[in-house]
Amino acid sequence: MAILISSLSSSTNRTMADETERRRPNILVTGTPGVGKTATAAMLAERLGLQHINVGDIIKQHKCYDGHDDALDTHILDEDKLLDLMEAMFQKCAADNIGIVADYHSCELFPERWFDLILVLRANTTILFDRLTERGYNDNKRSENMEAEIMQVVLDEARESYDVDIVQELPSNTKEDMEANVERCRAWAEQWVKDNT
Repeated sequence: MAILISSLSSSTNRTMADETERRRPNILVTGTPGVGKTATAAMLAERLGLQHINVGDIIKQHKCYDGHDDALDTHILDEDKLLDLMEAMFQKCAADNIGIVADYHSCELFPERWFDLILVLRANTTILFDRLTERGYNDNKRSENMEAEIMQVVLDEARESYDVDIVQELPSNTKEDMEANVERCRAWAEQWVKDNT
């Protein structure tokens, strides 16, 4: 799989719905299930002093779903409920001068104004297959996620939903990849703060 890694550039400051000027960046880590989003986001949050929002956990904790898809063994998302909850979290973090790193397997539902950087993690399909199998995904769910990775569904979704200058495709096959990705984001975040304060 070819991975295009362009240079990370800091974007201009955006404001939240309450017009609070942010002084810390917000980052979305996205990608097909199994690529390492949560581990990468947790490491970013720790090293950059950001608030980690695991969107999947928010959905479960607050029951942001409208039913269940038995074939894929997954809940059907209630986007309005989720976005209302997250808007309040983003506003509070902005008011408290705390940046956010959120992780989720989809990105098109989030308002563009929420994020300054979108990281789309990609994994080799052999590695991804093993990770999804270890998670106990059924054949249908594993096949759908493998196809999504092969067809770069999440990357295309990110490029269609956000300014392409803030969308970065990064490899996530090894611990070394994760470390390199976090280091690049640390440098980017430092520059963002200098440019926006």
